Amino acid sequence: MFPVLLAQLAACMATALIIWLAFGLVAGYSALLGGMIAWLANGYFTYKAFKYSGARSAAAIVQSLWAGQFGKMVLTAVFFALVFLAVKPLAVVAVFVGYIVVQMTSFIALILKK
Repeated sequence: MFPVLLAQLAACMATALIIWLAFGLVAGYSALLGGMIAWLANGYFTYKAFKYSGARSAAAIVQSLWAGQFGKMVLTAVFFALVFLAVKPLAVVAVFVGYIVVQMTSFIALILKK
């Protein structure tokens, strides 16, 4: 598995646990759902983006990146819609906090790697 995806999963779980302990069960599972939305969408993009390699596959790599990014956006929208429609009660702020923390993990990993 890719190290950034593992870091994102760890950040998702840690955020959900901290929010659960600080604000209660509803906020905790709401943060977990938000983090999982980001993690699953990023996992799909990673799968698509690293499907091909090598100079001979340049066109396939570019197409795969575009498909991965489009799929990531669609999955994110669908997952948010499902969460907001199907999960009651829901702490909306916690959903977005979980999502943002997992997304920020990618940027932090890139900064730390340099």
